[in-house]
Amino acid sequence: MKLSQYKFALSPDLIAKFPTPNRDESRLLVLHRKTGKIEHRVFKDILSYFNDGDAMVFNNTKVFPARLYGNKEKTGAQIEIFLLRELNREQRLWDVLVDPARKIRIGNKLYFGDDDLVAEVIDNTTSRGRTLRFLFDGDHDKFKKLLYKLGETPIPRWVRREVVPEDAERYQTIFAKHEGAVAAPFAGLHFSRELMKRFEIKGINMAEVTLHLGLGSFRIIDVEDLTKHKMDSEQVDITPEAAKVVNAAKMAKKNVCAVGTTVLRALETNVTTLNTINPYSGWTNKFIFPPYDVAVPTHLVTNFHLPYSTLLMMVSAFSGHELIMDTYQKAMKEKYRFGSYGDAMMILD
Repeated sequence: MKLSQYKFALSPDLIAKFPTPNRDESRLLVLHRKTGKIEHRVFKDILSYFNDGDAMVFNNTKVFPARLYGNKEKTGAQIEIFLLRELNREQRLWDVLVDPARKIRIGNKLYFGDDDLVAEVIDNTTSRGRTLRFLFDGDHDKFKKLLYKLGETPIPRWVRREVVPEDAERYQTIFAKHEGAVAAPFAGLHFSRELMKRFEIKGINMAEVTLHLGLGSFRIIDVEDLTKHKMDSEQVDITPEAAKVVNAAKMAKKNVCAVGTTVLRALETNVTTLNTINPYSGWTNKFIFPPYDVAVPTHLVTNFHLPYSTLLMMVSAFSGHELIMDTYQKAMKEKYRFGSYGDAMMILD
C-alpha cells in the first residue's frame, strides 16, 4: 500500500471541536464489510448488535495532562513541552517533545509556572525530542502533583481551540485506570456508565487491556511505501483475565469487538495459531495496514480518522481499503464528525 492511497479532502468544519453533550448519543455509522451495507444509528443503539456470550474489549489507559507551557532562561522565549514518558523516577528524567525545537539545546534551563518548576535539557533524542531533568527537592508524589497541576489536557492540535475545564473529564474514558497515555483511546469516549450496565445485563462479557498511546500513532508518515514506516513502541499489557474472556468467545465462535484501533493493535500483538491470544506485558510497535488478515476481533468500533493517518490505515486493514475510503466519502456527505471528539463507526462481518 502507498501513503497517497489514504488521501481525501476533509473539510475542517467536519472535525469535531467538542464532544456530544452525552457520551452515548453521538452518531454511529454501522458498516457491514461483507455486503457494504451502511446503517445510520445513534451510538447507544450499538447494544442491539451483540448477544449473550459476545466479548467487548476496552483500553483502560488513562490520559495525563501532558502539555506544558514555559519559558527559556535568559531570553524568556515561550516554549511548549509535550511530556511523552517518565524515564527515571528518582532522577526526574522525562522524554519530551519541544516546540520550537530549534531554540532548545542541551544545557538550557526551562521555567514553568511562576518559576515553580525548573527543567534542564540533558539530551537530544529526535529532531523535536529532548530528555529533561526536572529540578525538584520534594518527594515523587509532590513532584507529579505539581507537574500535572502545571500541565493541561492534551487534546489534539487539529481540534483548533483552547483547552477548557470540561476536557479533563471528557477527554478520558469512564473506565480509565492506568495512567500513561498522552492521547485518549477515541472509540472508548462514546461509552457511558448506563450503556456499560446495559451490556452487562445483556450478558456481554467485557475485558480490559492497556495500551498507553504515545504520539507515534499520530506521527506524520514521510514515506510513500508504507512498509518502510516504523511505528514508535507503545507499552501494552494483556492480563490473563482479559485473555481468558477473549479466548472463551473465540472458542465458542462468538463475536469479539475491539473498541478502538489501540485494542486492535494490542490483540494482534500476541496471537496464537488458533487465533486466540496469550497474556502479554511489554511493548508493541506493530503497524497494521493492508494487506493484513485480522485474527482476533470480528467487530471494530472506531472514530472517523484524518487523511494519511496510521489509524485510518489500521481501519482499512480491518474493513478493506476500497470499502473504507468509499464509506468515508459517504460519511462526509452525511456530515459525520471526524477526530477524537467526533462520531463513531462500527465495522461488522
